[in-house]
Amino acid sequence: MKKMNISSMLLVALMATGSQAFARDNYADNYGSTKPFSMAVFGDWPYNALLLSNANLLINSINNDPSKITRVLHVGDIHSGSMPCTSAGILPPIATSDPGWNQGVFGKFQQFKAPLVYTPGDNEWTDCQKTKQKSAGAPLNELTAVRQLFFSRPGRTLGISDQPVTTQATDFDPAFPKDAQYVENVMWETNRIVFVTVNMPGSNNDTLPWAAPFVNVAAQAQEVADRTAADTRWLQKAFDLAKKRHAKGVVIGLQADMWDPAALPPAGDGLAGYTPFVKALANASVDFGNPVLLFNGDSHLYGKDQPLADPNSASGKIHNTQAVTNLTRVIVQGSTNAPAEWVRLTVNPRSKDLFSVENVPYCKDPLTTCNF
Repeated sequence: MKKMNISSMLLVALMATGSQAFARDNYADNYGSTKPFSMAVFGDWPYNALLLSNANLLINSINNDPSKITRVLHVGDIHSGSMPCTSAGILPPIATSDPGWNQGVFGKFQQFKAPLVYTPGDNEWTDCQKTKQKSAGAPLNELTAVRQLFFSRPGRTLGISDQPVTTQATDFDPAFPKDAQYVENVMWETNRIVFVTVNMPGSNNDTLPWAAPFVNVAAQAQEVADRTAADTRWLQKAFDLAKKRHAKGVVIGLQADMWDPAALPPAGDGLAGYTPFVKALANASVDFGNPVLLFNGDSHLYGKDQPLADPNSASGKIHNTQAVTNLTRVIVQGSTNAPAEWVRLTVNPRSKDLFSVENVPYCKDPLTTCNF
């Protein structure tokens, strides 16, 4: 047997250590591959009992899709803005609440074959105090309950074939230890694409005053400031990773429609609560240079645009950022709009057309019947 000298042994040991360290890297999922893949994106679901009772149509459509879906992303809102929350942490339960709804949705999420990533929306926490949601929950209580149910295993996805992801709960900046509470903010990489989610809800980023009996001006202001800062740091971390990995692109998932024209004042809730985050997104996207794709729900009707490409356009003037020509935004179809659809995102790292999207209908009309 040929003997190895000490230098050779050290080299082998270092190579082995590097391989093991890389294998433990929760950012990486088939890192280095440029094979095309597809994933499913949807949100603002389920918005009524008909959609929940027909969840098998959505689940089967995604599970059996011929593209062989590799991951599922839900961009927030697990019930409508006129449905009650769960009365989390309040006993006896608020009479108008629905304590079991979130558990029912969780059970459906667990039936998807591919790993499922979920990021919260405003209807399941920030807006629970609203009278139109039956004043059925305290916002911070509801967020805690969402975390305890959907993120009970930090760093793991939902779904039958759950997979590791990196979570801000464990990968926070040590200079900002409070960021560890944002277990819902996750990141992963597949085939040279970096994916990241942030908890960015509607209702102008939770800046609309909480209604009685849940008024708490100081706690609400602190919540908004802490979460927005943590979201921004997490977003920047994703772009830093993308540059380090020489990623082909970045995909972002969040709930809020940060350019919704219906939200503009004086008639709407306003959009100024998103401006610091959007400015950070614009700067990071330009610095990155490669394609950036953002998915959001909130406004419920499918759309695709480049909201920051022209600073002089209607959408460009909302947050007054620099021109960002490499950012594309997709709004997923949701709520009870017909037909109910999910978005098939196909990623081809070998093509100049990196991202392509296609709507896949699964329910004819969520208000009447799902049968086509």
